[in-house]
Amino acid sequence: MYGLMNQKQSIQLFQDSKVRTVWDEEQEKWYFSVVDVVGILVDSVDYQTARNYWKVLKHRLLKEGNEMVTSCNRLKLLAPDGKGILWYLL
Repeated sequence: MYGLMNQKQSIQLFQDSKVRTVWDEEQEKWYFSVVDVVGILVDSVDYQTARNYWKVLKHRLLKEGNEMVTSCNRLKLLAPDGKGILWYLL
């Protein structure tokens, strides 16, 4: 999935940490940025550390045959630097 037809992007707060989200009106469900969630779970102090952690974890999961990564959707969200980049969403 590279885009959602009827989407609304927003920022949610979880324990004072920002999590980028997208609401899909057609499917009536939220998608959350995997990098943002991983950053919270590993108590990362910055975005780049969380991004690198997800990159390594994603490759390990794929190597083990874990299908969690294949069930992630990709959608263009704004990065901290303001660029639109495809992100993994759950």
